[in-house]
Amino acid sequence: MHKLRFLKEFLHHPGATWAIAESSTGLAELITDAADLSDASMVVEFGSGTGVFTEKILEKVSADASAIALEVNPAFVKETRRRCPQATVIHDSAVNTARHLKSAGVERCDRIICGLPWACFSRSLQDQLLDTVQEVLTPGGKFLTFAYLHGLLLPSGRRFRKCLSSRFEKIVETPIIWKNLPPAFVYCAER
Repeated sequence: MHKLRFLKEFLHHPGATWAIAESSTGLAELITDAADLSDASMVVEFGSGTGVFTEKILEKVSADASAIALEVNPAFVKETRRRCPQATVIHDSAVNTARHLKSAGVERCDRIICGLPWACFSRSLQDQLLDTVQEVLTPGGKFLTFAYLHGLLLPSGRRFRKCLSSRFEKIVETPIIWKNLPPAFVYCAER
C-alpha cells in the first residue's frame, strides 16, 4: 500500500489504525521468527493491516498448515488480499475468531500473531480480545503481539501489559525494532 494511502487510513480511523506507516519488514521477520511457525498447524492473524505480517506468515508456515487473517478495515482487507492472493483474509473482528475456526473445521489454533493497536483500546475491548485468545489458543500455543515503544507511556499500554501478565505465566519481550515507524517490540506469550 502506498505510504500516503496508509496515512489516509490513519487520519480517517486513528483509533483503529494508530500507526502512521505499515509495519516494517524487520518487525514482520521478528514476530514470525519468534512464533516458530515451522511446526504450527493453524495460525490466526488478528489485524492483517496491509499484509506485511500475512506475507511472512505464508512464507514460514509448512505446506500442510492453515492460516486465516481477520481485519476490520475494508481498505486493509483489500490490500492484504492484493498483496497475498493465496491468503484467507476475513473482513471481521478478531473477537469472532472461534466462529471462523469452526468454519475452517477446527476448534483451536496453535499460534496467534496480532497486529492490533492494544494501547488505544478500552479495557473492555482488551479483555474481550484476550478472552478470545484464551478461548481459541491450544495449551502450549503462542500468542504474539507487538507494542509501540511510546504506547508504554500511556495508561492503556501499561494496563495491557498487566492484563497480559495476569493471563500468561510466560511472557518474553524481544529487542526493540528501531527502524519500525514508530519503534516497536514483540510480546511472546505462551499458554
